[in-house]
Amino acid sequence: MRLSAMGDVAMTVPVLRAFVKQYPTVKLTVISRPFFKPFFEGIPNLEFFAFDEKERHKGFLGLLRLFQDVKKLKIDAFADLHNVLRSKVVSLLFALSGKKRATVDKGREGKKELTRAENKIFKQLPTMFERHAKVFEELGFPVDLSHPEFPKKAILSAEITDLIGENYQKLIGIAPFAQYDSKVYPLDLMKDVIEKLAENKDQTILLFGGGKKEIDILNSLSEPFKNVINVAGKIKFQQELKLISNLDVMLSMDSGNAHIAAMLGVKVVTLWGATHPYAGFLPFNQSLENALTSDRNQYPKLPTSVYGNKMVEGYEDAMKTILPQQVVEKVVEQLS
Repeated sequence: MRLSAMGDVAMTVPVLRAFVKQYPTVKLTVISRPFFKPFFEGIPNLEFFAFDEKERHKGFLGLLRLFQDVKKLKIDAFADLHNVLRSKVVSLLFALSGKKRATVDKGREGKKELTRAENKIFKQLPTMFERHAKVFEELGFPVDLSHPEFPKKAILSAEITDLIGENYQKLIGIAPFAQYDSKVYPLDLMKDVIEKLAENKDQTILLFGGGKKEIDILNSLSEPFKNVINVAGKIKFQQELKLISNLDVMLSMDSGNAHIAAMLGVKVVTLWGATHPYAGFLPFNQSLENALTSDRNQYPKLPTSVYGNKMVEGYEDAMKTILPQQVVEKVVEQLS
């Protein structure tokens, strides 16, 4: 399995957890970047193979080496959960060597119909989790996702408890950024949300992000409040995963953090701008009611994009139709 962005990788985890539970005698090998290894720790019968995109597995010759490296593990079948050029090449090499293979159908046609401006077909498409399960079904392993199991909350290290304190009753995570601006809730409105949530002193609010610019913004958001803590850049990624597993709720954009929280069994409230959960990216095991979308009566062309990389003129303020009070009420509702 060759996977890319953080959200893409996180979305495979619940499916793989269900798979190993239903097929305990089958061994899985996940091929992905070394950075993502912590996602898969603790899953039985699963081995992680680090894809070295910078040296050993770089370029076409590197993919041939990757195929040879993985082939030594006595692979019987290849599941391509990413469906990009690199994964297609490796998948083809396995097929040529006589192995079964199956590739995820990303449903590009349906997504075009959902996001086009004219003759839009506004309907729920299969989720990525259903699409991943379909790949395994094609290989002879139907996967039932209706009874998910999640890892236990991780034990927090002294480093984390020193950072967040020990006197909290409820932990709320907020990840206010996304890869594209069209998916980011306006900063002034997010300030309002944080301010209202911070009024309850039993609630500790943890801000997540990365990169210098984001960290600076998160510092400015947390500064006025004792119970709002910016954790970005202060702990390693593995520690961050442990901290997320202890959250009572995560408030996130349509982004990787939403999928990470969901794969750990945390309740997630998501905010949607140019994109929409109907495209199949609602976080795993989460209710559609917890996905707050921009007003389609005011902005009828929504969703305008599958991934948020296309901004339609005049739609820059679409997310302002999601009111801070709505967001606060939805987060508080998940805590009760």
